Formats: sequence, structure tokens, C-alpha cells
Amino acid sequence: MTKPQLSNWLILIVSDLIATTLKIKQENTELPFMECGDPGKFQRMKQFPSPRIVATHLHYSYLPKSIFKNKAKILVLFRNPKDTVTSFFHFHNNVPTIPSYNSWEDFFPEFMNGEVAWGSYFDQAIAWNKHIDDENVLILIYEELKQDLVSGIKQIADFFGFPATTEQIQSIADRTTFQAVCDKSQETHGVAGPLLFRKGIVGDWKNIFGKAQNEKMDAKFKECLAGTKLGTKLKYDAYCKT
Repeated sequence: MTKPQLSNWLILIVSDLIATTLKIKQENTELPFMECGDPGKFQRMKQFPSPRIVATHLHYSYLPKSIFKNKAKILVLFRNPKDTVTSFFHFHNNVPTIPSYNSWEDFFPEFMNGEVAWGSYFDQAIAWNKHIDDENVLILIYEELKQDLVSGIKQIADFFGFPATTEQIQSIADRTTFQAVCDKSQETHGVAGPLLFRKGIVGDWKNIFGKAQNEKMDAKFKECLAGTKLGTKLKYDAYCKT
């Protein structure tokens, strides 16, 4: 899936949709990520105004069973794997509270083996591909969301049943472009803002990948996702080939 900067971007978009269409402001000071915080957090999260936004980077198999029992709607955002590993490398080295790596050459094999925070990208992708047609699941691709935010926001609004007008969708898109979110990151997320919203550039992997790493990622993608519905949605040849 994606890493923290894109998850937080999606949270801002959904929050804006709720505030604009339902007139409900998500003003919780609690981080909505279920894997972050103390055990009492779950009781406090029950007090969030409905509809509640709960976020996570956890693998499908680690999600609470109540999510599926209650048929909660699940919005999933994937980014191409080359930009994902590139972004995650910089995230590790910019955030002081998580381990840093001496070099890209040290980090890349750890990512490929799934030995990083939140586990393997490819295990996540394989798991979600099995549920891509579930009626309570919507899988979006970051590159397409960034390219056509209006269309992406409309998909999100339709999926959750938010009564958004064309004008409302356009105004939300204007407020929540990735660049607009980056520019206001300190206002919305404090000192962590610039760490959570770094660049978001499609193709940034070209600045760091070597020939051997390209070959390993291409082979891994082919092994895990070639011919799958999610693999097709990710448009690997368009975004991950030089």
C-alpha cells in the first residue's frame, strides 16, 4: 500500500468530503491510525463523530474481524512499488522516532524482504487483490488520484454515499491537491507536517534506483502481481519502466 504521507493525504480528502457534504467536522486530536497509541485509544475512538475515519497500514490479515463483520467500507490506496520504496527510504531517514538506514543499498533489500515497518508491500498487494471486487472495498491508485483528483474524489464520494455536488467536488479538489496539502502541512500536522508530506512525485524512483534494483523489482512485481486485477490497475509499465 502507501506509506504515511499518502495515507494522511487521503484522510484530509475524506475529512473535507464529510465536512462539506454532511456538515460534520472531524476535529479529533487523536491520530486515527489504529496501530499508533495506547490501549485506551480504542475506547476514545468510539467517541469520534459518525462517520468515523479510522486509518491503518496493517496487513489485511491483522485487521480487526469486526471491520468485516460490520461490513465497514474500506478505502485502500496503492502507489507503484518503486516510488513506494523510495518514499519509505526517505521517511525512515527523516523521522527521528523510527530507525534510519546508512544507505539506500542497505534499505532496498530490507524492503524487498518485507523486513520494514508494516511488512511486505507485495504481501499487502496479494492480499488486497483477492478482495478487489468486494462491494465494501474501493482500491484507488495514487498516480491516478494525483493526475485527476476530481475524478478520484467523485469515486470516493460515490463509494461512501456522500451527496457531493459537482461544485463541491471541484472545491475540495482545489483545496486538497497534494501540493496544497504540502504547503499547509505545518498548519494541519504541526512540526511533523514536512516529514509526512515530502514530495509525492511520480517517478522519483528514477533518481535512486540502480540497474540491479530495477531488475529485482521488475522480477518481483511479475512474480507477485502480473496478470492480476490490482497489477493491471497499478500500470507498472507506465510508471515503473525507464
